[in-house]
Amino acid sequence: QVQLTESGGGLVQAGGSLRLICAASRHTFGPMAWFRQAPRQEREFIAAIRWDDHTYYPTSVEGRFTISRDNAQNTVYLHMSSLKPEDTAVYYCAQGDFSSSDSHTYSWDSSYAYWGRGTQVTVSS
Repeated sequence: QVQLTESGGGLVQAGGSLRLICAASRHTFGPMAWFRQAPRQEREFIAAIRWDDHTYYPTSVEGRFTISRDNAQNTVYLHMSSLKPEDTAVYYCAQGDFSSSDSHTYSWDSSYAYWGRGTQVTVSS
């Protein structure tokens, strides 16, 4: 069992930046990811990182968001810049126990076994 705890969310103006942090209770070589969910919308894939630091992003955030991990600290970060009001959502950290050569696998929420409780990000216009 792995426990994930997100932090770093908050209120920021459009164009601003935030850094989200996900702390894992133990080390894993599995991929870690960030998803988000806005009210009345489906959960959306934001970023994923493999054990070898290979990363995946959807086009909606590529170039604005960066995922990174510190294996020594069992921590994953999501650096968000040029934030827009439509980035407002609850952001969730997830951890998986899989390896895949199919990049799509990393964007499916069903691929991840462990989830945090989320942290709210609100971007004002």
